[in-house]
Amino acid sequence: MKILVCISNVPDTTSKINFTEGDTKFDTNGVQFVINPNDEFGLTRAMWFKEKQGATVHVVNVGGPQTEPTIRKALAIGADEAIRVNAEPIDGFFVAQQLAEVVKNGAYDLIIAGRESIDYNGGMVPGMLATLLDMNFVNTCISLDVEGDTATAIREIDGGKEKISTSLPLVIGGQKGLVEESDLRIPNMRGIMMARKKALNVVEPVDATQATQDKKFEKPAAKGPVKLVDAGNVGELVDLLHNEAKVI
Repeated sequence: MKILVCISNVPDTTSKINFTEGDTKFDTNGVQFVINPNDEFGLTRAMWFKEKQGATVHVVNVGGPQTEPTIRKALAIGADEAIRVNAEPIDGFFVAQQLAEVVKNGAYDLIIAGRESIDYNGGMVPGMLATLLDMNFVNTCISLDVEGDTATAIREIDGGKEKISTSLPLVIGGQKGLVEESDLRIPNMRGIMMARKKALNVVEPVDATQATQDKKFEKPAAKGPVKLVDAGNVGELVDLLHNEAKVI
């Protein structure tokens, strides 16, 4: 089985976010970048398939040279080979088109993507990728097993979970639950050294459509002061909720 794991290079959630040029550009100064958490769950599951079933695992990222440390981390975790599409990920449809070309050229059986990235939270790429490739698709996937050409997946749905049986080739949108958080891997020294010798292939982007454009970024409003109300003063609480907060 040949697996492709799609990796996004995203800011660490502890990083302080700022914008420049009139709030039209993201300021990367001082920002630590990491593997998108949903993608990391998918990569860890792919490593299970490699170790238990002899699968080959490649990772792919659409981004500039600045994303290579993140890609190298994926190689250090255990991926066999990496591909970087040399283009800025300007929108979800553009990224999906680039990934589709990589999949077509690599003849992959299973494509594992994160349900969404934690920077833009668009949640569009896996579904668009499956459509472009005309492949089966399971989103919000929290469990995945493969036997031969048959995949059994569990996904979250409104009010519960759904178990699905489908065939390869398959695209999934994975998330927390695909593996346990305790199973996530930290590269060790041996993995880091081996990653330096693994192939990181840079390919040029294909002509693709940019369907959206960012106009301006805006940070959430600062939190206002807190008013404490005595537990026995229900009247004051109701008055504040009605007249100041205007929520009742």
